[in-house]
Amino acid sequence: MTDQRVLGGRMGQRAEAAGLWFNPQPWVFLAGTVSYLVLMLRQLPCQLGASVYKAMCYSDIGPLFYARGIADGKIPFISADVEYPVLTGALMDLARRITVLLGGQVGPDVPDSAVQHAAALFVGVNAVLLFGFFLVVLWAHLRLSRPWDAMMIAAAPAVITTGLINWDFMVLAFTALGVLAWSRRRPGWAGVWWGLGVAAKLYPLLVFVPLAVLCFRSGRLRAFWTSLGAAAAAWLAVNLPVYLMTPSGWLYFWTFNVDRGADLGSLWYALSLAGHPVDDASSAQTLWMVVGTAAICALLLLAPRRPRLSQGFLLLMVLFLVVNKVYSPQYVLWLLPFVVMARPRWRDWVIFGVAEGLYFMAIWAHLDGTLSSGSGGDGLYIASIMVRIGVQLWIAGLVVRDIVQPEFDPVRNPQWNSRHAAAPKRLDDPDGGVLDEAPDAPWMRRYVPWLR
Repeated sequence: MTDQRVLGGRMGQRAEAAGLWFNPQPWVFLAGTVSYLVLMLRQLPCQLGASVYKAMCYSDIGPLFYARGIADGKIPFISADVEYPVLTGALMDLARRITVLLGGQVGPDVPDSAVQHAAALFVGVNAVLLFGFFLVVLWAHLRLSRPWDAMMIAAAPAVITTGLINWDFMVLAFTALGVLAWSRRRPGWAGVWWGLGVAAKLYPLLVFVPLAVLCFRSGRLRAFWTSLGAAAAAWLAVNLPVYLMTPSGWLYFWTFNVDRGADLGSLWYALSLAGHPVDDASSAQTLWMVVGTAAICALLLLAPRRPRLSQGFLLLMVLFLVVNKVYSPQYVLWLLPFVVMARPRWRDWVIFGVAEGLYFMAIWAHLDGTLSSGSGGDGLYIASIMVRIGVQLWIAGLVVRDIVQPEFDPVRNPQWNSRHAAAPKRLDDPDGGVLDEAPDAPWMRRYVPWLR
């Protein structure tokens, strides 16, 4: 009897050990930590005075410490203009306060050597804070229906190359928490997180477009309005106090982006370099956003089978980034989670990473003048933009095919390409929250006869 108990205990220990090996959480966090350590090592040359373009380690964090008056002790929005929404400015100020607590000196009369030390501390504090947000992103994706897909984020080359260019990991964390809350059928909390995301960077606002269409199609508009109302409340809660204290400081972000012309990385910038400038890039962007959004909404509404929510997210995000007036290298981080959720295939992930990596190298060579002085001139930089846009549109095209022909969708039919899968399990939208397994509204089935 004792031997059986010992044997049973050993078998349980072995099963527990085997489960640990196949548990994605430690491996995803390990891969993410390694990626982030490599990212920080990449930033060292810039901290040591190397050419930021040649070393490809440029970051906004250090230069804006000086350019936005943080070195002089100024507070974002209150006494210094900041071209970011309020939560990004708040994170900058939090890093400033921690820098001071750690012994950094800021102020108009501080010696240059002390200011340089404070700048280095400021960069380090931001790196640690952003690492925390990055871990939140991984944690949220590990709790979605396909936890191993979080590895595609943890090990993404984009994290190593662009993770510290700006403060984008904060908005990625809020967006991921919103997706997780929605998948758990908590639309109010999803709206709160997305509203905070919009208060950090504007792009999470796009999630409400496919959300509205799919909730309308399935008769789940109550969940949509709950989420939208919570988002508006969260956004107002952090924006209204700043606006009341300094209307001009709050408005600076909006006027800065409205007045901005065609800039680096955009389709419009490439056309300008090629000798075909678009006189009014803002109007062209607006036109294509309206036309493209209408087409995407029609697809989401009228596809034979209701698309997955993440597929709608991906299509809107690709449209926005393709027609936007600027494409900073770190914008790839905005798209990465949507690529992983909408099209979780390693082949597509590799092709996407290669295209973005080529653009990452090309933009620094362009800014450094290396490409312009070579035989290819600006043509190589234009080619990198077109390759990047082409791959983004290719992935969007695959998602459109998956919507029209769901048998190719790697989430709905994870074993579609396996010859041994006699009867693969059919899934609907496992991270769609109230949309998962929701039938189309009766009026949709009445007036659109081809719906499944």
